[in-house]
Amino acid sequence: MPELPDVEAARLIARRVAVGRRITGVWCAADPIVFEGVSPARFRRALLGRQVLAVRRHGKHLWFALDRRPWPTFHFGMTGGLHTPSGPSVKLVSSRRRDRRDVWPPRFTKLRVTLDDGGEVALADARRLGRIRLRHDPPREPPISLLGFDALRQLPSPARFRGLLRGRSAPIKAVLLDQGFAAGVGNWIADEVLYQARIDPRRRAQTLSEAEIRRLRGKIGSVVTTAVRARSDSDRYPRTWLFHDRWGRSAVAVTARGEPIRYDTVGGRTTAWVPIVQR
Repeated sequence: MPELPDVEAARLIARRVAVGRRITGVWCAADPIVFEGVSPARFRRALLGRQVLAVRRHGKHLWFALDRRPWPTFHFGMTGGLHTPSGPSVKLVSSRRRDRRDVWPPRFTKLRVTLDDGGEVALADARRLGRIRLRHDPPREPPISLLGFDALRQLPSPARFRGLLRGRSAPIKAVLLDQGFAAGVGNWIADEVLYQARIDPRRRAQTLSEAEIRRLRGKIGSVVTTAVRARSDSDRYPRTWLFHDRWGRSAVAVTARGEPIRYDTVGGRTTAWVPIVQR
């Protein structure tokens, strides 16, 4: 599933291609699931002729700010992503490969936008789990208004972060995956943060010590920032990260330091962790 670094990389691609340009063409798939019942004709009317003023993001949600509302918002779901014909698509770290660039538009395209300089942006989603919506004020309307702090731009103060954890009895892995707590943190980021913070993912959030809470907050910031600076290219992540060795659920998987990796289900998700490190 695309996580915050993937969506931020997509935002930067869309900003480069679309900001300052006027939309001259809109193609929409007749897909009432992805478009949540909005007809292709209505969606085209909302976008056609509009100028793109900015491309913004909160957590895993992306939207275009246009010169007239409503604005289109995007959530990539499990396999969705943004593509342009002039550059690489976002590399999904979970698949560890890039989509093919020799076919345009890409397979499973749901929305294709043409700009006044000939540039194009397409949203594709093979599994139809993503959503494309129209919102008049995206940050103040569901689903974005229901999200917690953005894990890149809005990390709370230490006191505020501590307060957010104190009343929670769920396992800390489940808390990190709760988008109402930290918007943009997904499965591999949660595992990486907990590994680097040396915290057992099964621990109840309210049992964490002051030192553990400080480490957790710091690692959320550093892991997300490092992944974003790498433009979501996992080949550029530090070799010591759990990320590189966590995939596949191998019984003999070890970290770069030789630490055995264990796999459990925590918060409903497969969780990779290192018991000799995480307490």
